[in-house]
Amino acid sequence: MANSIITSTGSYLPSEIIPNEFFLRNEFYGSDGYKFSRPNADIIKKLFEITGIKERRYVTEELSTSDISFLAAEQALEGLDRESLDYIIVAQNFGDMQADNIRTDMVPTIASRVKHKLKIKNPYTIAFDIPFGCPGWLQAMITADYIIKSGDAQRILVIGAEILSRVSDPHDVDSMIYGDGAGATLLEATDRDAGILSHVSRSDTHDNAYLLFLGKSYNRQHNSDDLYIKMHGHEIYKYAVRTVPEVVRKNLDKAGLGIEDIKKILIHQANEKMDEAIVKRLFKLYSKEEVPAGIMPMMISWTGNSSVATLPTLLDLIRRGKLDSHKLNSGDIIVFASVGAGMNINSMVYRMP
Repeated sequence: MANSIITSTGSYLPSEIIPNEFFLRNEFYGSDGYKFSRPNADIIKKLFEITGIKERRYVTEELSTSDISFLAAEQALEGLDRESLDYIIVAQNFGDMQADNIRTDMVPTIASRVKHKLKIKNPYTIAFDIPFGCPGWLQAMITADYIIKSGDAQRILVIGAEILSRVSDPHDVDSMIYGDGAGATLLEATDRDAGILSHVSRSDTHDNAYLLFLGKSYNRQHNSDDLYIKMHGHEIYKYAVRTVPEVVRKNLDKAGLGIEDIKKILIHQANEKMDEAIVKRLFKLYSKEEVPAGIMPMMISWTGNSSVATLPTLLDLIRRGKLDSHKLNSGDIIVFASVGAGMNINSMVYRMP
């Protein structure tokens, strides 16, 4: 049975940089419809203290989700035969977001649009999407691994792309968390003792299905039926810190590894303080009080939370030597983890070839 290794990556970081000061002119309301009395400067300062976000990236008006997916894919496929792809899987949650129409556009799938933009003629390059909340790219990687191990594919392109700036309520303080972006990963079959070692996924829908949801603007004067991304942030924080470490530990157990084997933890860039708390609790599960310095690469301070795009973008930046001093070396054990709408959690253990 073949193993799955990452042979190439690509990403698209939007050119428009949105600093926190951009939101000084917004009118913020609570979920009860009442305008906040606190000055925006105080609101922004508090959000930075909680999330660590200083700025985020927004796409320019002419680009859609399929466009930035294509741009990330082109980078990942540079110099490679596109016709040899067996699958294109795109993780996304809101369809092909256009600047002039934020209605969900799912037909055709983003994957089909990307295949079209790549000019792939091979009818046996199967293209489909996965909506799985923020853990969508990781779930797509898990799905691709299953397909490769089944013997049905040799080469699969996995993309995570989202334009959250177009589904963010400008009157909701949580809108400051979100950014846009796309990341692509080429997964290939190999007989080497490397690649994806194990993975675990979890869906907690009984009590937590609607911690993230779509709803109308908090500004009741906003005369529109448009729906925006909403969340119960405090409850998500508690759920994630409590549950993600358990999933990661289960995954490490499945791979026959311990916490001391990990070289890097690549975690969904949702909230800097939350991610730090998750990793700290993970180490406590192994009776470790100290988290090794440099084990958790972060980029959220300047990219914001781009949902399914955070992990593949983070991976691509590290591989290209563009993220501080972080490096991935042959034999390193990498743990991926994500949490998001559903509520869904997943984790993947990977050995660098």
